[in-house]
Amino acid sequence: MENTKIPRHIAIIMDGNGRWARERGLPRIAGHYKGVEVAEDIARYCIEIGVSYLTLFAFSTENWYRPKEEVELLFGLLKKYLTDKRDELIELGIYTRFIGRRDRIDKDILTLMEAMERDKPKDIKLNLILAIDYGGRDDIVRAVRKLINKGFKEVDEISFSKFLDLGSVPDPDLLIRTAGEKRISNFLLWNIAYTELYFTDVCWPDFNRDILDEAIEDFSKRKRKFGRILNE
Repeated sequence: MENTKIPRHIAIIMDGNGRWARERGLPRIAGHYKGVEVAEDIARYCIEIGVSYLTLFAFSTENWYRPKEEVELLFGLLKKYLTDKRDELIELGIYTRFIGRRDRIDKDILTLMEAMERDKPKDIKLNLILAIDYGGRDDIVRAVRKLINKGFKEVDEISFSKFLDLGSVPDPDLLIRTAGEKRISNFLLWNIAYTELYFTDVCWPDFNRDILDEAIEDFSKRKRKFGRILNE
């Protein structure tokens, strides 16, 4: 990774857990368990290479339409993760926070989420942001409602951004989506206006450090103009 430009903020749409499990004759939840293991390793690697922010799309506002049993299993997995990994994440210097709606999440899980957000490591090496019950359109609508409730008469892009779920977090430099799909799927719609996109056919449970290196190498070669003309 020498002489490679490391993105400050990487966002990932972790797709393909169910497909990965189905191809191996396993229940869908097995793919989600494997996906959590991969997410942990990628977070550790982000610390090693100097990424400051990692945002993972874990559960969307549309995922509620999945079978009830799968939804319950997913939130059970989240609860286990928040319970078992809390101390370990803090020791690693990972500060975990959450974006998305909170009114539809069970109180016991919400309590664990809020506790995780309160417990900041003394030395933050990685800001890990988990998108739970998150949708980009919903994020924007909720931001507008906050502005209305606070009596704003005028607003610009900077002031509006502060009311989005990411708040003062810098916009993602690189967005990665796995499992071959080439769409955004309602993820961080405002924040990825100038984000570089990278798509891979690999399902998330098979994603690894080498593939992340490939994505970063590809990102490093791109010229980010942000609408301007750069001198060649």
